Amino acid sequence: MRELVQTLSSLCGRCMAWNRFLPVLGAILCFGLLAVSSAHAVQPDEVMTDPAQEARARDLSRGLRCMVCQNQSIDDSSAPLARDLRLLVRERIAAGDSNQQVLDFLVARYGDYVLLKPPFETSTLPLWLLTPLLLAGGGLALWGYSRRRSKAVKAAQEAPPRLSEEEEARLAKLVAIERAAGEESKA
Repeated sequence: MRELVQTLSSLCGRCMAWNRFLPVLGAILCFGLLAVSSAHAVQPDEVMTDPAQEARARDLSRGLRCMVCQNQSIDDSSAPLARDLRLLVRERIAAGDSNQQVLDFLVARYGDYVLLKPPFETSTLPLWLLTPLLLAGGGLALWGYSRRRSKAVKAAQEAPPRLSEEEEARLAKLVAIERAAGEESKA
């Protein structure tokens, strides 16, 4: 990645505006390559002969969580348990089960955790509400911080208040005393 950025920088070295955008362009290129080359973990021996059933199996597999991997579908995971679950989904489809029957079977066996998108129920309410609440709280905290910060900046930019005549006289007296003390120490 660094070599790509350096090569592009050397080609566009005269144009400073391009140099700012090269890292962004490199990142877009990398993400684009990752998106295009998304390989699935489904092995050739797992593929069903009927294309319609295979499409159903793939669709179901994309919505099921691998119990071994972190938030990865069984369609994308190469873990042995994910392979077993993919085969189980295909067996149930080949036996004539509907998509909902396959999902119900897996939820009965593994619980709602097997679903990548858990259902909206009272038991899963914290999962659904926690993220928006955390985002709203973080946004409010950021808004409050920026507001306090802008007030502090404005206060610092304002000119300090002028000294009253009494304060100026007292300051002049202190400066005179300090100068006298400094001259005595030199002598």
